[in-house]
Amino acid sequence: MDLTYTEEEREFRARLREWLGKTLPELPARPSPDDWPGRRAHDLGWQRRLYEAGYAGLHWPVDAGGRGATPTQHLIFLEETERAGAPYVGANFVGLLHAGPTIAAEGTAEQRARWLPPVLRGDEVWCQGFSEPDAGSDLAALRTKAVRDGDEYVITGSKIWTSHAEVADWCELLVRTDPGAPKHRGISWLAMPMDAPGVTVRPLRTLAGSTEFAEMFLDGVRVPVGNRVGAENDGWRVTMVTLSFERGTAFVGEVVACRRTLAALARTARANGRWDDPVLRRRLGRLHGEFGALWRLTQWNVSESTRSGGVPGTGGSVFKLRYSHARQELYDAAAEVLGAAGGALSLDEEWTLDRLSSLSYTIAAGTSQIQQNIVAERILGLPKGR
Repeated sequence: MDLTYTEEEREFRARLREWLGKTLPELPARPSPDDWPGRRAHDLGWQRRLYEAGYAGLHWPVDAGGRGATPTQHLIFLEETERAGAPYVGANFVGLLHAGPTIAAEGTAEQRARWLPPVLRGDEVWCQGFSEPDAGSDLAALRTKAVRDGDEYVITGSKIWTSHAEVADWCELLVRTDPGAPKHRGISWLAMPMDAPGVTVRPLRTLAGSTEFAEMFLDGVRVPVGNRVGAENDGWRVTMVTLSFERGTAFVGEVVACRRTLAALARTARANGRWDDPVLRRRLGRLHGEFGALWRLTQWNVSESTRSGGVPGTGGSVFKLRYSHARQELYDAAAEVLGAAGGALSLDEEWTLDRLSSLSYTIAAGTSQIQQNIVAERILGLPKGR
């Protein structure tokens, strides 16, 4: 195995680093966390710059509007953008990291042409309508129903924890199209326009005071049958593709960000005297090794997904399981380094918001218990529990 970079890859990194050096100082200030129209404009503006510079959808297939970059170029892009402090995908993380890759893998040529270019250009935002109030962690227990009426589905039900629904143009929506089928069957994956009559969005306020999640109520919403991705009642299989992207590659950039945060923590500890505590030094050292291993697992998952046709495999569950706990440990360590005197208890501090949001990582995108079941059954071959 050759672990060195080729001349072409070194040139790619140099060009990207130069572009970031010129572009980032020109970006407008980040809007207030509560200014959702402003955040949408800011995040889509960054996506537009990436698109115009040829860096949007870097690793997407060429026939899906991407550049078909190699896994190494994709990882170099993530490393350089995170190290430079470039904006994250922000309000359109569902479109860029979940729905877009799913449509690229499962959509028809017409669906790819309709939905993927606006995502890459930064014209449209997607949200995810998967979780439901009474389903808990069992996604397949969803009850929102879609009844066929000619060339349309008529949808009734409700969703919860719908990220950025208040600024979304489209929703990747799971509905039950055959209520008599076993729960993992009879589900379909639809693209629903958020401005359709009958859609009501009610923001939810989180522990940190933010409102990036919402409840969504669907009352007789009509969606064309042509907006269904995959066959009718085959939505659970399509959903597994979406979740593979969500768990397998959507968190990749965050690993680089965590490594940067850990380095900043070590510098702060040296400056405020906390570095003299050998227990804390050992903790930070162990986290350094942990995130280094997660980055290697990330590289393996990205390479593996390329070999398997672009869809990540069950290795994503191994990554998600370990990463979510490591992130929580990182921000526990941050609280230990900063303490109340460092402002870590103020909601105006980014450290505090990151620590509070880290609590959700063992629940979001499939709980740790769900990931453990996947690892046990699909990787280790253990029997299913009753």
